[in-house]
Amino acid sequence: MSLKLFRSTGYSTMLMPGEARLAPRPARAVVAVSAWIALACNVGLWRSAVQLDALSLALALAQSLALAGGVAALLFVLCWRRTLKPAGSLLLVLAAASAASTWLHRLPSRLLPAGPEQVFPGWAALLDWRVGTLLLVLGLLPALALWHTPLRRLTGPAQFKANLSGMAAAGALVASGLLLAWVLGR
Repeated sequence: MSLKLFRSTGYSTMLMPGEARLAPRPARAVVAVSAWIALACNVGLWRSAVQLDALSLALALAQSLALAGGVAALLFVLCWRRTLKPAGSLLLVLAAASAASTWLHRLPSRLLPAGPEQVFPGWAALLDWRVGTLLLVLGLLPALALWHTPLRRLTGPAQFKANLSGMAAAGALVASGLLLAWVLGR
């Protein structure tokens, strides 16, 4: 029989100091989601990479830079404890549905489509195994990874300061991507 000085219940909270320091900051989740949407769900980037044309690839990368900045700016607006994961998941699923529609209907990959029928697949197309696979790989699996990632809790003023600096950085990313696309498109 051993002597137990302290009783352990096995219960731990998020507010324990070790766990709060080990969890990544919410800005890392914003960067990961916006990079995934700008790189993996960007059909125009993949089409220009397959064409092996240096100018179209550079233009697609500039547009990806602007897209990543725009998504990051939107997510930094919603980068609070209760809104980040639902907003990130919604954007991931919408980007996956848009990519699936663009790939399978062989639509032109433009930055601003003409209407919603060119962005999202129709209900009948959801029964196709290719749409389901693209939605699973590009949208649902990253959304599940986002939900299962513990994020560091910041105080209100610290989170507000991080959100403002993140929005400023995202705005600079959008401006540099659009400027680069304008220079390359001339």
